[in-house]
This record gives sequence, C-alpha cells and structure tokens, in this order.
Amino acid sequence: MWLLVAGGATFAAFPEWYATLFSGFYLPLFLILVSLIVRGVAFEYRSKYGKAQWRQRWDIAILISSVIPALLWGVAFANIVRGVPIEKSAAGNLEYTGGFFNLLNPYALLGGVVTLTVFLTHGAIFLSLKTAGGIREKARSLAIKLGLVAAVAAVAFLVWTNLMLPKLNAIVLTLSIVVALAWVAGLAATLKVREGWAFIFSAVAIATFVADLFYALYPRVMPSSLGAQFDLTITNASSTQYTLKVMTVVAVIMTPLVLLYQGWTYWVFRKRVSASQILHPERGALDSATHILHQ
Repeated sequence: MWLLVAGGATFAAFPEWYATLFSGFYLPLFLILVSLIVRGVAFEYRSKYGKAQWRQRWDIAILISSVIPALLWGVAFANIVRGVPIEKSAAGNLEYTGGFFNLLNPYALLGGVVTLTVFLTHGAIFLSLKTAGGIREKARSLAIKLGLVAAVAAVAFLVWTNLMLPKLNAIVLTLSIVVALAWVAGLAATLKVREGWAFIFSAVAIATFVADLFYALYPRVMPSSLGAQFDLTITNASSTQYTLKVMTVVAVIMTPLVLLYQGWTYWVFRKRVSASQILHPERGALDSATHILHQ
C-alpha cells in the first residue's frame, strides 16, 4: 500500500521527478512490484496443499520475492544519492539517458547490501517480538548476527556517501551519529531480550538514515552525473503551488488516519504466536490468523 501511495504522491507533487525516476528505474521498480505480488500470493498458497515439495517451492518463492525488493530498494536509493545520467531532451525535458546496468555500480550494490541486511535485521527483531519459544530465540540470535553485518555495511556506505557528497555539515554528521547510536542501542536491547525497545531503536535508525541522505541531497531530489545544470531539484521538479497545497491538506488529514488504522491492526495482533498455536498447517493465512485471535 505504501509503495502505491509513494508513487501517487510523487506523481502529484513532483511530476518531473516521477517521470525521470520511473522511466530510468523502470525495470528495478517493476521487479519490486512483481516480487511483492508473488510474495503475497506465496504466503496464502503455501498452505493450500499438504505435500512437502509444494510447500518447499512456495518457501523458495517467498525467499526470492522478499530478497529482491530489499536489495533493489538499496540499489535504487543509492543511485539517487550518487547521481545518474540525466540531460535535457530535444523537447526540453530532463530525461534519464542510462541503461539498467548503469544502475549496478559498486556504490549502488553496497547500498543494496545495506538495505538487505538492515531489513533482514529489522524483520528478525519483529519476528522475535511477535513469537514465543524456539522461533523467538532463533530470530533473536539471527537479528544479532545480521545486525553486526548491517552495521559494518552501513558504516562503509555512510563513509563513502559523506566523502562523495559536497554537503558535509554538522547536521549530516550528527544524523549519522544518531543512526549509529540507535542501531547499537537496538542490538544491545536485542541481547537483553528487550525486543520492543530493539524494534523501536532499529526503526529510529532506519528513519534517521533516510532523513540523513535526503538532507545531504537537499535541494536536489535526483542529481545528474553529467552536470549540476541537469539536477532535478525541489524547484524544477515540483508541481504547481495549488497542487502542493491541496496535497498537504490531504496528507495532514489522511496520513494520521492510515497510521491509526495500522496501529489498531498491530494492537489486535499484539499477542505472541508459537508453533503450537497453529494446529493445522494446511490452513491458509486468514484461517490461521482467525484461529490465533480466538485463543
């Protein structure tokens, strides 16, 4: 849902950015969308048939369709930070002139490793928060190991980014320190079996990491590697002032409502789940959730 919201909001608020981003990053974004669709289908169809081979195939589909978006988000994000080949077309519009393999540069691949390991760690912490017994312990142990790998990759990425971008001021460096402290605090909380705090700290680290990169880019939203005159900025990529005002009003009203709804769903499913509660593995996802709620 949030992917569709982000795409729609970008189209309305920054149409020039939307056109350049989605035309240049078409294949990665398409693969992300297909992976998310396959992932949702796989969770439900995994339990539709009792044979182990059937379930194993859907497990592989879940794994692949989960790894691809996590990896490609980092590749896309890193390319936005690094800059991509953008120049003016004959019609006077700023267009992406590179190809798919231009996006697979070392810096972008490192960004993909960062998002992959960070999302895996965040997911493992959440799994340890929502489960009990052996699953909880395995998830917690995995979160600690993955968290250390993510920390090394993220430090390398932040150092590379700070060396590459010209805007090295106190705020950027302070946000980088906040990211590091929040991530370390999350790992420490995981070690102390405080999964709730670990999840909060890792979420803060991720949000601050994103804010740090966008602040370092500001006022650019998509730098051009061919020259600063081709950069997309919040000025030349934005929509009309009236559109931005309408979008602001809609966002102020609707965003809290969506967050409240999601918060309510998390509250409903707040109890921990153990393997013993799922009595019938052939159940689908909806039936299993209904069974757990009535425990």
